[in-house]
Amino acid sequence: MPLYEHVFIARQDLSNAQAEGLIEHFSTVLADNGGKVVENEYWGVKTMAYKINKNRKGHYAFLKSDAPASAVQEMERLMRLHDDVMRVLTIKVDKHAEGVSVQMQKRDEREDRGDRGDRGGFGGERRERPSFGGDRGDRGERPSFGAPRR
Repeated sequence: MPLYEHVFIARQDLSNAQAEGLIEHFSTVLADNGGKVVENEYWGVKTMAYKINKNRKGHYAFLKSDAPASAVQEMERLMRLHDDVMRVLTIKVDKHAEGVSVQMQKRDEREDRGDRGDRGGFGGERRERPSFGGDRGDRGERPSFGAPRR
C-alpha cells in the first residue's frame, strides 16, 4: 500500500486531550477503511504565520500512514467537514523517515544546522556601517541637514 504523511491543525481552544482525541478518531477512520497509522505525533500548540478563522495558534498533529488512496480520501473528507480541524496537508512519500520528526527533536540534537559563525549577513563577512551626514570632525557635533547655523 502507498505511504502517506498527514499534518493537520486543530483550533486553539481545544484541550490537549481533545486534540489527541482527534488523532485517535482519524486513525480509526483509516483503520476502518483498510489502512493503518504507522506512527503519530502531537506537536502541541504552535503560533501560525497568519490568522486562520480568527485563530493565531493551533494544535498541530502529524500522522504517518500506510493506507489505500480511498481510505486517505475518506479521512481527508471527514477532516474538512470537522469543525475543529482548520487545515490539512497530505503528502505521498516513498518511505517513512526513521525516528521522530524534526519538530519533536530538541534544538541541540539537530545536526542539519551548520555553524553560524559571527552571525554575519550573506557571505559571512561584516561590513562597516555607512556614515550619514558627512564628517563630524573632532567636535563630535551632529551634522546639520537644514539651514546653516549662525
